[in-house]
Amino acid sequence: MGLLERLRKEWFILGIVLVIAVARLEPGVGVKGGPLKPEITITYIAVSAIFFNSGLSLKTELADSGLHAPSCVFCCNFNQSCWWE
Repeated sequence: MGLLERLRKEWFILGIVLVIAVARLEPGVGVKGGPLKPEITITYIAVSAIFFNSGLSLKTELADSGLHAPSCVFCCNFNQSCWWE
């Protein structure tokens, strides 16, 4: 296995190591109120991306089931009633 092929295979781990190294060198970028605004990006954008990615990995058979729609409507109404009292 060549080096380039190995790097392509292990891209995720290499990315994590790179991000950790950059954070170690420049920690001021991710502080509260810094340029990345972690109080917004982590709270809303990152969590939304994780749930969106999880939804993409669901099997399509689950979306076709009869129980899917009523559960979605219940969750949506329940969540909105919790947000707006």
